[in-house]
Amino acid sequence: MGVYNERILPYLMDIAMADSILGDYRQTALAEVSGAVLEIGFGTGLNLPHYPDHVRQLVTVDPSPGVHRLAQKRIAASPIAVDHRMLGGEALPMGDRTFDSVVSTFTLCSIAQIEPALAEIYRVLKPGGRFFFVEHGLSDEPAIQTWQNRLTPIQKRIAGGCHLNRNIRRLVEQQFDHVVIGAAYAPNLPKVAGYFYQGVATKL
Repeated sequence: MGVYNERILPYLMDIAMADSILGDYRQTALAEVSGAVLEIGFGTGLNLPHYPDHVRQLVTVDPSPGVHRLAQKRIAASPIAVDHRMLGGEALPMGDRTFDSVVSTFTLCSIAQIEPALAEIYRVLKPGGRFFFVEHGLSDEPAIQTWQNRLTPIQKRIAGGCHLNRNIRRLVEQQFDHVVIGAAYAPNLPKVAGYFYQGVATKL
């Protein structure tokens, strides 16, 4: 799986995640990002064009060398200075209360230890800092949930650990003091992978 995950999967994910529908979600999710910013799961840099103009510096983390190689052209073309760290989100080296904003788009589904990662996001945020996210996850329809649970073991193998059945609302609300979140099916996507959670969690 090493060659697949590092050489083939990054190209497949870059194509799939560059969909214009997902771009609209990214644009909305990033509209109010400000201050010192950390992005969890930077991937191939697809969020870069969607940051507000006032964002000029960005710290990013992602453990995959394969996606980092693909991100280089986007980093070079962006006016944003990107400080990229090749590591996961479960144990961040940044100090407490470092960032005003943390961003995650379509990433929480694939982090192996999701609870520690969310605790780290909370830790590195300043008081009053905000976590901006858009993620796919567990549907509110029992019939769709059944298929999400059935397909998740296969999805994890072919899509870099991606879970179809994570309850993003519950996970974020367990960690954060104040959460504003909406959830609905994205247009023109299969229901099993298209139930999107979008919101802002604030550290009070």
